[in-house]
Amino acid sequence: MAKVVRFYETGAPEVLRIEDAEVGQPGPGQVRLRHEAVGLNFADTYFRNGTYPIPLPNGMGVEAAGVVEAIGEGVTNVAVGDKVSYTGFVNTLGAYCTERLIDAAPLIKLPEGIDCATAAAMTMRGLTSAYLMRRIYDFKAGDTLLLHAAAGGVGLIVAQWAKLLGVTVIGTVSSEAKAEVARAHGCTHTINYSHEDVAQRVRELTNGFGVNVVFDSVGKDTFMASLDSLKRRGLMVCVGTASGPIDGFNPQLLAMKGSLYLTRPALADYIADPAEKAALADEIFGHIAAGRIKIEINQRYALEDAVQAHRDLEARKTTGSSIFVI
Repeated sequence: MAKVVRFYETGAPEVLRIEDAEVGQPGPGQVRLRHEAVGLNFADTYFRNGTYPIPLPNGMGVEAAGVVEAIGEGVTNVAVGDKVSYTGFVNTLGAYCTERLIDAAPLIKLPEGIDCATAAAMTMRGLTSAYLMRRIYDFKAGDTLLLHAAAGGVGLIVAQWAKLLGVTVIGTVSSEAKAEVARAHGCTHTINYSHEDVAQRVRELTNGFGVNVVFDSVGKDTFMASLDSLKRRGLMVCVGTASGPIDGFNPQLLAMKGSLYLTRPALADYIADPAEKAALADEIFGHIAAGRIKIEINQRYALEDAVQAHRDLEARKTTGSSIFVI
């Protein structure tokens, strides 16, 4: 019997339940996968609280890594015994479990030197960082980037990647402890948004010009400060809404603040093409295997602690990546 975390109604972390479930044998195009580690992502809370509507009851989580135990008819991209990871959206829901059936298509074979814990901690974050750094904007040495949630899982990867490219990173954090983590991973400057004016500090740090790009995963609470931090014709990238959805605004505001650009990308649209997904995965896994980018797993939970894990995540008590260890 497998252990599975499910929820029957949307709401607070307490709606999560752990149950026993039969797994069965894989059908055509499927594999039976034994998990060794499961990723914990802020997006999981959006499914749980109803921000991302899905049919209920349902499983929780969209990212994990483990070993292929059996394959169904027609599966050719992986074999029994392969170590793999996956991430996605509704098509991979149900990752909070010890074992499952899953379509083979989303699976990524792990290269040598990448273990399952590392893969579960970075497949979603790594692919997100990869498309942000390689598809959204053509970063060059000397560019400046304002990075919100700089001590988070994506933040730490982006900061390291940006440093490799010679980009100056200004990271926002909520505490001095998180500021130290962010600086240790590539941030040139940090701003503590709990007592500093973000846009004002950005202007001071950039001699009044502002930054080329903002990566904003916070949303409602930081949206205006992010716009006010951009240089003329700068790019605002909304990559999340941890503080809530952004209120409607008149696009004329973008012209008034310097002919700014605004985009709201989603990972699904950058990994929909298998060739592009493979290229992004190869690049981020290559950086990690070579030691150029390090993955920080700073929180480890048991599946039975899913409620507490979600509480910690929403209270912003975490840094780096968080995983469930199976």
